[in-house]
Amino acid sequence: MSKTITVFGAGSGLGSSIAHRFGREGYRVALVARRRAPLDGLAARLRAEGVEADVFTADLTRTAEIPALIGQITDRFGAIDVVEYAPITTEPFTPATQLDAAKVQHYVNLYLLTPVEIVRAVLPGMLDRGDGGILIGQGVSAVHPTPFMSGVGPAMAAARNYVQTLNGEIADQGVYAGVLHVAAMIKGSAGYDAMVSGELPTGMDVAQIPTVHPDDLADTMWAMLTKRDRAEAIVPALGDA
Repeated sequence: MSKTITVFGAGSGLGSSIAHRFGREGYRVALVARRRAPLDGLAARLRAEGVEADVFTADLTRTAEIPALIGQITDRFGAIDVVEYAPITTEPFTPATQLDAAKVQHYVNLYLLTPVEIVRAVLPGMLDRGDGGILIGQGVSAVHPTPFMSGVGPAMAAARNYVQTLNGEIADQGVYAGVLHVAAMIKGSAGYDAMVSGELPTGMDVAQIPTVHPDDLADTMWAMLTKRDRAEAIVPALGDA
């Protein structure tokens, strides 16, 4: 039976590219996001390419609902072999001086607590099979914090710590965990479209903001999973963006 990848935060950018990349490798694809219509469109495109795909709607900030969501996916596909978690927010960065607990809690739920709960649900099966992968995609602010560009960064930094320690504990049992830090705007993503349209103010010349194609990111994630020679990567490499 083919392996299954679940793409959490399956949008028009990285999520779509991941789904197509793994689909070409023979994976069945479970797509998770809030809005049904875009998911149905992506699933239809995958099926047209001969990939078995299905959709599941969920608000990933609602961590308590994750066990039921995982149950729905496993009822449909059986075991989840690979998790890819990279939800994108179109909210602007927040200066650290303006953060409050409520805003931080929102980001902590989305970028830390929910992936922890997903791993808690799928990891035992992966360890039993001696094979599996946890792939997290997030912004480079987790690694290199920048003044006036806080908010998501603290939560992502905590997730980075979690993924690296997790990989150190499970790598010798056949299961991989890795995090990809994206140091540019992802072409075709909701965030990129909001930035170009002016909906997401940046205070910068849009033409000067570095971009990266999601297919390149998907190729990097595939290499991380298959080679398992590093627990994190930054794309584009800093200095090359």
